[in-house]
Amino acid sequence: MECPKERGIELSDHVLPGGLAVKHCPSCAGNWLPVEDYTSWQQQQQQQQQQQQQPAANTPAVQADLPYTPSLLDSRTALCPNCRGFLSRARVGSANPFYVERCPQCGGMWCDRGEWEVLAGLGLHTMIDQLFSSDWQSRMREREFTTRERLALIDKLGSDLAQQIFELAEQLEKHPNGDFGVAYLMRRLDK
Repeated sequence: MECPKERGIELSDHVLPGGLAVKHCPSCAGNWLPVEDYTSWQQQQQQQQQQQQQPAANTPAVQADLPYTPSLLDSRTALCPNCRGFLSRARVGSANPFYVERCPQCGGMWCDRGEWEVLAGLGLHTMIDQLFSSDWQSRMREREFTTRERLALIDKLGSDLAQQIFELAEQLEKHPNGDFGVAYLMRRLDK
C-alpha cells in the first residue's frame, strides 16, 4: 500500500495512541485509517465510555482549534491507497485549519503528520466521520466568518472599544429585552 501523499513510499503497520491500528508513512509521518479498523476501534471507545458511565459525544464541538502547524503536505491532493480515487477533504479548525481526508468509495481516512493528535486533543478522533457532514462544515464556515468579523471590528475600532462592543453584544443577547438596546443603538447611528 502506497502513501497517498508521497508516491513510491510504502505504508507500514503502526498503532496510534489509543490502540488504533493504522498504516503509517515512514517518510511524511501520515496515517491511513482503514475504515474497518477505525469502525471497530470507534465501537470499542464507545463501549469504554459506557462502562465508565461517561456521556458519549454525539456532535463534535465547533470550538476546534489547538496550536498546530499543518503539514506542508496538507494541501497536496491525495489518492486513496486502496481504490486509487481522489480523497475528499473535511476542514478542521479556523485559526490554523487543516484537512482530514476520506475516500468516498472505501471510507478509509488519511491524517497528515500530527493531525491525529490534534483530533484526539479536541475529542474529535472518535467521530471523524462527522467532520465530513454538511452540518459540521457549515458550522466551521460560520465560525470562520465570526472570527473574521471580530478581527475586522478590532482593526477598525481598536481593541479596547471592540472589547466593549463584544461584551455589550453578549449582554444584549442574554437580556430578554436586548432587542430594544440594539434598536436604540441603530437609531443613534442612523443620524
